[in-house]
Amino acid sequence: MTKTTIIFGFGLNVMACSTSHAQSGQAAPSTKASAAPAVPTVEVVAVTSKPLNTVTHLEGELTPYERVAIFARASGFVSNVLVDRGSHVKKGQLLLTLVAPELNAQRAEAQAKLSGDKATFDRLNAASQTPGAVSGNEVETAQAVVQSDKARLDSVRAMEQYLSVTAPFSGVITERDVHPGALVGPSGSGNSAPLLRLEEIQRLRLTVPVPEGLVGAMTEGTPTTFTVRAFPGVKFKGIVKRTAQSVDTKTRSMPVELDIDNTDARLASGMFADVLWAVKRPAPSLFVPATAVVQSTERTYVLRVASGLVEQVPIQRGETQGELLEVFGELKQGDSVTRRGSEELRSGMHVNIRSSQPSVPPP
Repeated sequence: MTKTTIIFGFGLNVMACSTSHAQSGQAAPSTKASAAPAVPTVEVVAVTSKPLNTVTHLEGELTPYERVAIFARASGFVSNVLVDRGSHVKKGQLLLTLVAPELNAQRAEAQAKLSGDKATFDRLNAASQTPGAVSGNEVETAQAVVQSDKARLDSVRAMEQYLSVTAPFSGVITERDVHPGALVGPSGSGNSAPLLRLEEIQRLRLTVPVPEGLVGAMTEGTPTTFTVRAFPGVKFKGIVKRTAQSVDTKTRSMPVELDIDNTDARLASGMFADVLWAVKRPAPSLFVPATAVVQSTERTYVLRVASGLVEQVPIQRGETQGELLEVFGELKQGDSVTRRGSEELRSGMHVNIRSSQPSVPPP
């Protein structure tokens, strides 16, 4: 009797548990179907408009204001070198001298020919005073020969002047590749290396490749500061003077030159400079928080919110000013955009709005 009662009770418990599980399994779908999708809440900020006034870092290179490779104009042997690497020279100063024995021979020959032809012309000219003695054509021919001899002699003397090599401008000799006794000649006669290199260093050019996106924001005459590794923490000044007016198709940048006063000779050509490039635009720009921009694999956009609906607006990035980012696109001042962009928010989605103000960038 006791054994039968226990089995019957166990059966009732199993049936009760099965019934409970069946009821709970039927009730779960009903609860899930009745739950409505949650509407996301987003924080929005207003698109602001104000002038762009910021600074970006660009790299530049210092080059001499003027530089020249000095070759020999006439062929000859180096007689004397009066300068060396690092020598400071003045315009017109004698740098080196050459000797050319063949020029001496050519000058002596030209002088002898001129003397003989001039004597012939003098005799014919004197004889022409007697009517019928010589023809006028003979006198004119002799006179032309004399003029030709004078021109040849002048040419030889001009070549002799090239035996003295002088500085075309004031500067510093940066290279010397010649010594006394060397046979030298014009650059096209097999002498590829220059005798000397001269650079003007009291003024320097700072060449800065400005990215294409910043070309419209620069103006000539703008003062600029820069630093070099040789003098950490020291700021040097320059003025924007020249622009190439042409964008390099390989680097997508435009070379811009600044004039640098280097009378103290602290800077040297070839140095790299970190330029603090001021970025300004002629008209105010639109700004949004940098976190509002969404960068997907297909495009860059912000999420504009109007009447509780989301719209993806494609934009182009500009410069950063404090915590704000300059943007270009179909936006206007006062538009509401989400403070934090998300790829999960699609155009046409409903959202709840929580307003806020963008952070004010430091002055």
